[in-house]
Amino acid sequence: MFKTYAAVIETGPDSEAGCSAFFPDLPGCAAAGDTVAACFEDAHGALALHLAGMIEDGDPLPDPTPLDQITVDDDVHVAHIALIRVPVTGKTQRINITIDSTLLAAIDDVTTNRSAWLADAALAALRGQAR
Repeated sequence: MFKTYAAVIETGPDSEAGCSAFFPDLPGCAAAGDTVAACFEDAHGALALHLAGMIEDGDPLPDPTPLDQITVDDDVHVAHIALIRVPVTGKTQRINITIDSTLLAAIDDVTTNRSAWLADAALAALRGQAR
């Protein structure tokens, strides 16, 4: 399942200070970067981590505010409002897969937890497709 939330990317009065982003629907979820593009990239990770924490804590995920209803304070220097889409995970499920033995050996060389490594790799691939 994927969730999409609006991120407000802002710059300070001094444009050399870089950018920051916040999610109006998710208080406390923030990102930063030297450029708008870097901030946008950081916002993906921040959103995924924030939603994962909410799920782990048993908190309900809020419905995203429609883009045309996003409002910001007058003192915010908005550079961009971006829709950020990330995969949202739920409870784990045991599965049986078939995988090349050489690939499995390479995975075992870098981790002691195949399941976690494969889940992380799948999430990274999905994040790349979500952009």
